[in-house]
Amino acid sequence: MADIFDSREKIVLLIDGANLYAASKALGFDIDYNKLLDYFQAGGYLLRAYYYTALVEDQEYSSIRPLIDWLDYNGYRVITKAAKEFTDASGRRKIKGNMDIELTIDAMELSDSVDHFVIFSGDGDFRSLVEALQRKGRKVSVVSTLKSQPVMMSDDLRRQADHFIDLFRLRKHIERAPNARPQPAQEGYYDDDEGDEDY
Repeated sequence: MADIFDSREKIVLLIDGANLYAASKALGFDIDYNKLLDYFQAGGYLLRAYYYTALVEDQEYSSIRPLIDWLDYNGYRVITKAAKEFTDASGRRKIKGNMDIELTIDAMELSDSVDHFVIFSGDGDFRSLVEALQRKGRKVSVVSTLKSQPVMMSDDLRRQADHFIDLFRLRKHIERAPNARPQPAQEGYYDDDEGDEDY
């Protein structure tokens, strides 16, 4: 990774929580978020780490709430919004909670003070954001995986980014040890791109 990061760079992590969760689960491991911060702090000056997720607000208990609280107290800036519940044409209950706009706005607002953006998502919708950041002279790396079935990385996004980092390669650095206290279940992820063909 030394060829990707320069120790003088100001780095920001933009984590699409639902996407990172799905990718790590597809690879069969859980993320240790302390190790994740430590890993990127070693690569340069980590200015900030943002974590984006949607929450179902009307549930008495959300399985993701303990993780959100932990991240908030341990070096992450957590951005949430209420997920919306609806019934689709076939009568199935669906939950919609895409955080793409929030992540994009934060990236553009930070673009004057950050050298290197690391986006944890394989969503092809971010290709235009990556291109816009590059036009401003910023370096952009994307983290997702090609090792899952189906592949969770948009080919367009991978081609646009300055660097693609396969989550599979990061596993040994950021995996939560099996004997470590488990972080809360993360079943509360909602993404309205479910079924979209962006990969």
